[in-house]
Amino acid sequence: MPPLAIPPTRLLAPAKINLALHVVGRRADGYHCLESLVVFAADTGDSITVAPSPDALDRLEVGGPFAVDVPVGADNILLRAASFARTLLAERDLALPPLAIHLDKRLPVAAGIGGGSADAAALLRIIADRVPDAARRLTHESIALGADVPMCLDGRAALVTGIGETVSPLAVLPPLPLLMVNPREPVSTAAVFAKLPRCDNPALPPLPPGGFPDIAALATWLSQTRNDLEPTAVDMVPTIDAVRERLIAEGARFARMSGSGATVFGLFEDAGHMRRARSRIESTCPGWWVSGPN
Repeated sequence: MPPLAIPPTRLLAPAKINLALHVVGRRADGYHCLESLVVFAADTGDSITVAPSPDALDRLEVGGPFAVDVPVGADNILLRAASFARTLLAERDLALPPLAIHLDKRLPVAAGIGGGSADAAALLRIIADRVPDAARRLTHESIALGADVPMCLDGRAALVTGIGETVSPLAVLPPLPLLMVNPREPVSTAAVFAKLPRCDNPALPPLPPGGFPDIAALATWLSQTRNDLEPTAVDMVPTIDAVRERLIAEGARFARMSGSGATVFGLFEDAGHMRRARSRIESTCPGWWVSGPN
């Protein structure tokens, strides 16, 4: 098989934010059925660098402020993503050579904002860009790596349904002055789902036909929605509530936990209000991770 050339490439793996997340059912195989409004941070995320490996095997190096929290064994999602892509491409008579992967881990781990799924998606995007006719299948089957991977691979604001595999991009969404805050307390997604009191919650309300023209319209719609994982996560990590209350106190129009937590997003009126809130939270809560445009 001819080898696929992967030149040295660097790509941002942006944080994923669940603005709303409803758990509306559970399949016979145990997967939960979700309805979620998802957006991606424009400039906040991990960074993935891929180049040909000098060895006969894939190599993974991890740096960055959260490197110590990343497992680097064979079960690392980046190594699994490389193996997944290699198997899929082999069916097209293409050989994916061994890769040298460097992860600059800048997002907290087990934080409800994509993390490893975004990293895997970035690696698959680098590969898909070299084989455009395989991109659709890579996206469709990437759910084998995790329910968040297809939406992260698509990388656009979207309504996500099913177990995460059905991604419907949004037509209209205003710029989002959005601040993310994490108390640096990890939350196990599996543990949160295992402790949910119910899985048959009401569905999301209909999206406005014309989309969301401004922050006020989005905040009004979000006030009718939920994150069905939040109460359980707060029981496990009560600090999540303190983070949400702090964001509201700093002027956020709306604040909620993302995903399975413990990251909380605050939606602000404009970038100026968001930057001032960021500065105050960073100065008074130095133990918290705070991210948003400077």
